[in-house]
Amino acid sequence: MPAVVHAFAKGKPIAVFAEIHEGTLQLTTQFEEKYFLAEDSLRLHARVYSPLAPLRGTVVCLPGLTRNCRDFHELALHLSSEAGGSLRVVCFDYRGRGRSAYDPDYSHYNVLTEAGDVLAGLVALSVDHAHFIGTSRGGIIIHLLAAMRPGAMKSIVLNDIGPVVEGVGLMQIKGYLERAPKPRDWADAAKVQQALHGREFPSLGEDDWGIHARAIYREDMKGKVVADFDPALIKTLSAIDPSNPLPPLWQQFAGLARMPLLSIRGENSRLLSAATVEEMARLHPNMQRITVTGQGHAPMLWSAGLPEKIADFLGR
Repeated sequence: MPAVVHAFAKGKPIAVFAEIHEGTLQLTTQFEEKYFLAEDSLRLHARVYSPLAPLRGTVVCLPGLTRNCRDFHELALHLSSEAGGSLRVVCFDYRGRGRSAYDPDYSHYNVLTEAGDVLAGLVALSVDHAHFIGTSRGGIIIHLLAAMRPGAMKSIVLNDIGPVVEGVGLMQIKGYLERAPKPRDWADAAKVQQALHGREFPSLGEDDWGIHARAIYREDMKGKVVADFDPALIKTLSAIDPSNPLPPLWQQFAGLARMPLLSIRGENSRLLSAATVEEMARLHPNMQRITVTGQGHAPMLWSAGLPEKIADFLGR
């Protein structure tokens, strides 16, 4: 893992990452916290990783339902390094998550509004054409963006998501969000997540659960470790009913057929079925596929050699 050095650029704090090569400290990447306004003037956040080597392109990362830009931290460090492609990586926090403002109307926590927020962020951060990586809900938003702004997309990585979202997987997500205990401290946060998801992720070790906990929790003003999203977001799950599945997105998926596509699926995923991946491959014959053994929904993008595999796909 690269070391972090805090610095200032034009009076604003940035984080610069460095690695030691043959005894010499070499700067590799810097990231900045960026803010912009949604169409309804809500203040939203994105983290931007900029390579210190010549820029070769841009990647946009979209997280899952309750997740945030930190989900992509290790992946972004690799992709923005020279070895990973010297790519600028833009990671968005949806409204109500991470450093983005909470919406006073929780009904705005929906994929159509969030897709509009991403489009506003692309304009604010001058992203015209990029690779897109979407985990879970982020992949659903990519399906919508393919219809709304297909010209913005250079290639697509879908992490454990496809046109059909299995109802049993949605119920699983709803269940653990509603019953997840509140952790006492950071060590307990890792244990809580392992207790909730360990059965579907037997390949992960203690260090992995610690990384995962740091990505999805934060410390509040009193120093307590809390989930890093608006609690009202869980209210949007109340209508989930396995007998009334979400409408499939095959028509939107057809919009991705013109683009290079990589599908990543957790071996134990209950949200993305193997049958759906097979149908995706039939409709998109050039789609590349990775199945991550010993992981469920959604595979951890810092693990199982995924940073290198994703960099290789984007490079080609």
